[in-house]
Amino acid sequence: DILVSAAILTDADGRVLVVRKQGTTRFMQPGGKPESGETPSQTLRRELHEELGLVLGDDDLRPLGRFVSAAANEPGHRVIADAFSATIDPRTVRVQAELAELRWITPSDVDGLPLAPLSVEHLLPLAWPRASA
Repeated sequence: DILVSAAILTDADGRVLVVRKQGTTRFMQPGGKPESGETPSQTLRRELHEELGLVLGDDDLRPLGRFVSAAANEPGHRVIADAFSATIDPRTVRVQAELAELRWITPSDVDGLPLAPLSVEHLLPLAWPRASA
């Protein structure tokens, strides 16, 4: 199992940020694996800063719970994600570190977009509860 922290980042228009790492094809919520001694929210804040240049405080993150799905880029493994949500200004993020691309998506963008199982099964339905009904 792979433990991660992941963020549902939305903008004022309800779009959700997804990212794709270099050398991969699937888009997913930003986040990553903890370093020794980090809490899930500390992991997420560090990863968002490293990957997107985003600076958030603990009070900016709303905990959503823990979710389990097949790992997107490690066949045969499961990802266990501590998920959080936050609303941000799209102008405050940029691709850096190991990221290749970011996209702001709406429910109509999901079909045909290669998404991680965690995003499809758990995180996007939380972001758009009416769209998945």
